[in-house]
Amino acid sequence: MKNLLMAAAVVLTLSANASTSFVAKNGVAIEKQDKEYKKIEESKVPALILKEIATKYEGYTISDAAVSIDNEYRITVTKDSKSTKVYFTGTGEFVKEEK
Repeated sequence: MKNLLMAAAVVLTLSANASTSFVAKNGVAIEKQDKEYKKIEESKVPALILKEIATKYEGYTISDAAVSIDNEYRITVTKDSKSTKVYFTGTGEFVKEEK
């Protein structure tokens, strides 16, 4: 009988700790701040980025270009009336794509 009570106490203790840590991990709110981009002329886009766009997005035209304060470029490319936002670092490295 003592073993049964001890086993129940151990299980309850372990369950309480497990659920507490789960709540702590999921209870943290992460706030993501959107970057602000300043519109620029296509001629101001670095040549490395233009080369990447010409390679990856053949047949697309650049309809908009912008740069953030941390030198990340947001380029909007268009083909067949469909626009895609493409992000690059200042050194021409691809970051992400948003359709």
